[in-house]
Amino acid sequence: MTIEPYETSDDTPIHRPMGRTLNDIWQGRLTRRTFLKGSASTAALTTAGIALPLSLAACSDQNQHFSFIEIEHGVDETHHVAPDHEADILIRWGDPVTANAPTFDPDNQSAAAQAQQFGYNNDFIGFIPLPFGSPLKDHALLCVNHEFTNDDLMHPVFAGVADPRTVYSREIAEISMAAHGGSIVEITRDKNGRWTPVANSPFNRRITASTTQMNISGPAAGHPRLQTSQDRSGTKVVGTFNNCAGGITPWGTYLMAEENIHGYFMGTLEDHSEARNFARMGIPGQFYPWGLYDARFNINKEPNEANRFGWIVEVDPLDPTSTPIKRTALGRFKHEGCETALCPLGRIVIYSGDDQRFEYLYRFVSDNVVSPDNREANFGLLDHGTLSVAKLREDGTGTWLPLIYGNGPLTAENGFESQADVLIETRRAADLLGATPLDRPEDVQPNLQTSKVYVSLTNNSLRTDAQTDGANPRGPNFWGQIVEISPEAENHAARNFTWDMLVVCGDPAEPAVNASWNSTTSENGWFACPDNLAVDPSGRLWAATDQGKAWPKTSGTADGIWALETQGELRGKGSMFFRVPVGAEMCGPRFSDDGETLFVAVQHPAADGAEAFPGFERKSTYADPATRWPDFKPDMPPRPSVMAIRRTKGGPVGG
Repeated sequence: MTIEPYETSDDTPIHRPMGRTLNDIWQGRLTRRTFLKGSASTAALTTAGIALPLSLAACSDQNQHFSFIEIEHGVDETHHVAPDHEADILIRWGDPVTANAPTFDPDNQSAAAQAQQFGYNNDFIGFIPLPFGSPLKDHALLCVNHEFTNDDLMHPVFAGVADPRTVYSREIAEISMAAHGGSIVEITRDKNGRWTPVANSPFNRRITASTTQMNISGPAAGHPRLQTSQDRSGTKVVGTFNNCAGGITPWGTYLMAEENIHGYFMGTLEDHSEARNFARMGIPGQFYPWGLYDARFNINKEPNEANRFGWIVEVDPLDPTSTPIKRTALGRFKHEGCETALCPLGRIVIYSGDDQRFEYLYRFVSDNVVSPDNREANFGLLDHGTLSVAKLREDGTGTWLPLIYGNGPLTAENGFESQADVLIETRRAADLLGATPLDRPEDVQPNLQTSKVYVSLTNNSLRTDAQTDGANPRGPNFWGQIVEISPEAENHAARNFTWDMLVVCGDPAEPAVNASWNSTTSENGWFACPDNLAVDPSGRLWAATDQGKAWPKTSGTADGIWALETQGELRGKGSMFFRVPVGAEMCGPRFSDDGETLFVAVQHPAADGAEAFPGFERKSTYADPATRWPDFKPDMPPRPSVMAIRRTKGGPVGG
């Protein structure tokens, strides 16, 4: 995720790496191992009493390949999808969600209206078939995160203003808060394969930063460091924000990851009780001036409020009256995603990256097993378990290091008085354990058919030449890479694993980039800055990109989705499938259970890199945007939207 409403320092590392970076390690391995190699793993995942829809045949090399005709690199005002596929707009910013939602009027917005309408900057997409657990394929719930707002593209008042804070108002702040959070929307598919929202569905719900009451559970719940003047118990909190990627549990709940929460707080750390903790998280980031209108976001008025964000939120979408819960056992950091897997004994495993340069990869394993027959019995599973951080070694092996109070350096001598302290300061605890600093670990996607785990490392432009040597030429790293992790014995709960590179991104035709792709990758098949990942029902990997405003330098093409071969002779081959309009980021790829629809989230169209867009070459604003996608009407600003992609003649997306 690239978030730059008011400044560009969200990815500036706030600590220096304590060990060798992953690129250092990988380059050392290249002298001893062949980069492109096949995978013989065809094992299906089985659990105690839980049957997952896995197919051994789908893991074969023959069925791993894609048959669509790829599109070309490029950038223009609209979207593009592979031939023989159609991409339909499903829902846009401002479209009605709740039964009483008013018609979208961009020139007369209000927080009350926005709290009932589809929010801004759709990111993660979750798909839950209805009825839950049924084989029916034509009714479902979409669970969509709304990560942040580009206020200058939402409101005309910012046009021509050098400092947006001079015209920011309480009304704009409240609209922004209402546009954050998430939307739960029922959708249905007609006989032609097209999905549409179900108006007035009892499941439809908005979750916002300012109106949704939430509970706090797990080891940190009630701790004094989570108590505020408005919540003396430390167990209640209002709202969630900067929800980037996420996950869906086997029992059908929606996990919302809180990522760059630092940008929502203002104030100073001088003589602050949480100065060390907040500095490690980059608080205050001061992207948004919400603290001028709500004391919660001023760290000098509410010293502990920021400790109540940076968690994973669990929501029950099947009960629109349920209270979302922040699960503190999963740790507090800048969560990018929380995708799930099951270990052979049936315990739930959740992977999450910490999206900042030189940060870490995490895994949570529940103490107890998933109940396949009693959905409600699973609602407390995420309160009890072990959070670990990854250590990757040069020889291709790795270990998960448990973050447990009292173990090793996680003691009172280092400022930890309880497990709650370890979880509130997860980053510092991981520092002390010697975890491997990575190049912006974003989405982490387990492949449930092969037990492999894919990790997007988006980039690290701040690595200096002084950190490189002959075996590690990628400093700075503008292009990113995708790591493949293989759990020991195909057990996601195992302490040890091996790892390898799937692709090292960037233009393979430029020797200085030092990229690595399969030799059959075309001039359109390579990409830069991998972010969100998805695995389709056939076990094939897809990658979305987030180059931010650097797209003219990293690839010269708009962001999009690429199909990636992971097995056999084509392992490491990319093929371009979808491209977003200028200034947008590609987010949220999610397949329907039958693989015949790919839902994607097009975020902040017209925002990033408009100054470099040929023929436009100026700042994009509400009144003068680089594109008016998807409506292309003179009275409509650009609108983040979720799209549904399908093959025109039916069948699985991608062929």
